[in-house]
Amino acid sequence: QVQLVESGGGLVQAGGSLRLSCAASGRTFSWYSMGWFRQAPGKEREFVAAISRSGSSTSYAASVKGRFTISRDNAKNTVYLQMNGLKSEDTAVYYCAADSKYIVTTTPDYWGQGTQVTVSS
Repeated sequence: QVQLVESGGGLVQAGGSLRLSCAASGRTFSWYSMGWFRQAPGKEREFVAAISRSGSSTSYAASVKGRFTISRDNAKNTVYLQMNGLKSEDTAVYYCAADSKYIVTTTPDYWGQGTQVTVSS
């Protein structure tokens, strides 16, 4: 079992920045590719960003590319999402995910509980 706990969400003005963190416990963190997803009210959960087990490979949704950066610290069992240039359409609950496959998929093995990000315009 892997437990994932997100933090760092909150209310921010458009154009501002936030950094989300996801702390993992349980099985060896470096065994898992990690990702961030989000779900806005009335919409389906969507992929945001992913990072491979070593951190050498990343991928992003087109809507956040160039504004968001995913990273991980395997020594701290933590994955981060740095969000810059936030827009009102980034408002959502953000979820951390851990996947035993090489790169995180839409059906990861574990989900966090989510953290709310609200961007005011």
